[in-house]
Amino acid sequence: MRLRAVLLVALLGAFGAWGVLHAQKPFKEYPGFEYTNFEVPPDANVPHEWTRARLKYTQYGGGGFGRRGFGGGNRWTMDYPRSDRHLLPGIARLTRIDARSVEQVVELDNSDDIYNWPTLYGVEVGYWSLNDEEARQLREYLNRGGFLMVDDFHGNTEWEIFEEGIKKVFPDRDIVDLPDAHPIFHTLYDLDHRIQVPGEAALSNGVTYEQGNNGGRDPHWRGIYDNKGRVVVAICHNMDLGDAWEHADDAWYPAEMTGLAYRIAINYFVYDFTH
Repeated sequence: MRLRAVLLVALLGAFGAWGVLHAQKPFKEYPGFEYTNFEVPPDANVPHEWTRARLKYTQYGGGGFGRRGFGGGNRWTMDYPRSDRHLLPGIARLTRIDARSVEQVVELDNSDDIYNWPTLYGVEVGYWSLNDEEARQLREYLNRGGFLMVDDFHGNTEWEIFEEGIKKVFPDRDIVDLPDAHPIFHTLYDLDHRIQVPGEAALSNGVTYEQGNNGGRDPHWRGIYDNKGRVVVAICHNMDLGDAWEHADDAWYPAEMTGLAYRIAINYFVYDFTH
């Protein structure tokens, strides 16, 4: 009788594992805003303990001329996939996290796939457009324990568009500045003193900011807390960590800024694992 019970439990466990794997969408590469033919690492379809997802979202104006007055391309693919495939092997190298070397692109498509990937990265969210159903699923994802990091958006106009979307997700939660003493800045590295991490375009103009006349000069590390006091949305405004990861092997990009961008990402991801 005991053997039968053990076999039944094992069988149910096998079916449960199969169901989870069946729900996961396989790795898929998309044409990028900047890159269309980038080498895929050999572990793209090899199971790992952790994979960082990248959010594929609908864009204002459908990728063309929209509310900002200009657009074009799929902005969710900015720096993709080069920044992902520089950062993620670095996570594996600099920590004990068994990280997959490639990103997983996920959508708010009302399937269960997004729930398989607990760490989510959204880029250029000053261009996103969330409808009510997408906002509902993102709220459900975060309430289940998911973590969203957003990056590479600048100035007041892009902030307003991001805020419009995130307020659909959490209409009753405040966006707050994260203090230097917050654990997210001290999970692995102590990051009391942070500088603005610029994009390639800003550096080529001899500055570290974009949209300087529209509120883009000062970097802001902000967040949204859940009911237990955990940061579930980490917001990097007026900075471009993605470019720092993207150009990590380019001698012209300042090593100090690349190093900080890696440390911020590692701290955020370790915070997500431990809180």
